[in-house]
Amino acid sequence: MKRRDFIHKTTATAAVFSIVPSHVLGNKGIAPNDKIQLGFIGVGKQGRGLMTNFVKYEGASVVAVSDVDRTKMAYFTETFHQALQKNKKPHHTLAEIASYRDLLSRKDIDAVVIASPDHWHAQMTIDAAKAGKDIYCEKPLSSTVAEGRAMVDAARKYERVFQTGSMQRSWERFRHAVELIRNGYIGEIKEIKVAIGSPYRSCDLPTQDTPDSIDWDAWVGPAPYRGYHFDLACPLEDKRWGMWRDYYPFGGGMVTDWGAHMFDIVQWALDQDDTGPLTFTPPAEHAERGLVYTYANGIRVTHTQWGEGNNEIQFIGSDGRLEVSRSYLRTYPNESLATSPLRDTDTQRVYRSENHHEDWLAAIKNRTRPICDVEVGHRTASVCNIANIAYALQRPLEWNPVLEQFVDDPGADLLLDRAYRGPWDYRDF
Repeated sequence: MKRRDFIHKTTATAAVFSIVPSHVLGNKGIAPNDKIQLGFIGVGKQGRGLMTNFVKYEGASVVAVSDVDRTKMAYFTETFHQALQKNKKPHHTLAEIASYRDLLSRKDIDAVVIASPDHWHAQMTIDAAKAGKDIYCEKPLSSTVAEGRAMVDAARKYERVFQTGSMQRSWERFRHAVELIRNGYIGEIKEIKVAIGSPYRSCDLPTQDTPDSIDWDAWVGPAPYRGYHFDLACPLEDKRWGMWRDYYPFGGGMVTDWGAHMFDIVQWALDQDDTGPLTFTPPAEHAERGLVYTYANGIRVTHTQWGEGNNEIQFIGSDGRLEVSRSYLRTYPNESLATSPLRDTDTQRVYRSENHHEDWLAAIKNRTRPICDVEVGHRTASVCNIANIAYALQRPLEWNPVLEQFVDDPGADLLLDRAYRGPWDYRDF
């Protein structure tokens, strides 16, 4: 579909989708009227994993999928039918659609799950909002601060229900950690240490022959063009995660990939979801860890290897210490805090979601904001993206989270956005 035709068609129908799901309005679909019909964009390991979860829920039905790799899309469909059988769900056909914009033009789709590589998130999200679809988009939400703000603005303009895939907010362990911190159980927070991997690196991979199954130009999309390499888009038989996430301009390294999880918990615990730090100070001599960022209240967060490995957080308070990862929650000196229930009045201070996907589905039906709304995802992604800018420039940066600009630093401001290739333009909404 040509871009001009797409914009005309989606704008004309956006109002129809802004209040109730399409199937409630009488559009024909395979799902009963109480089910939200989903389209999936992106069929890699994360997309398939999300699909096998959404298939379980009575409130949703997966009806279509889109990807630029035909082999992976066929495997997605095969996995889908296996998931239906495993969950004793009725068999139905899954539409395979090469162009995600063609998927968005279907009136029988109420919402989309976007699990593409990061460099596509902004364009796909904004196109989905214009098409009247509610959106679940994987983390990190955006590749630049400007993209993230545009995603928020588009979701608000078209009144979309948006869930960022930062699912740790729906895990009991992390919520309990946040409740303890928010309610002062370890005193006043003084310092935080976050152990995640390295910043992005420039993509210097050699060009290889492109598999016949993939439309490589479409995979690269709005990013500067470079040739295919299997590390960027692993073949189906290769069970690794795609390593595009390590390389600029497709990903932001582990600073965005895992930072979008762990820095997100920091933002949540400090009740900073509508703002961000004020300063970012990188380490000397191009080290890959050691960056410090500081909030207005003086709390310092250090990107450093502090504990058993990667992907863990240490909160240091005036009355104790709390450490949390996906494997553990520990508190010192009062170890029982990690397992003891909180007072009912204390648990009321933190949004409670038992299941990240069902929280989104419920928000769609109620037209409310889910636990990790687009603004939340944008603010966390901004912390990650600014950290990468500080590592790249190797000098301290002052940040204004209200204006979302650096303070008296037009050179650094240039890195808050990136040029798009060819016909793509995420700003057009």
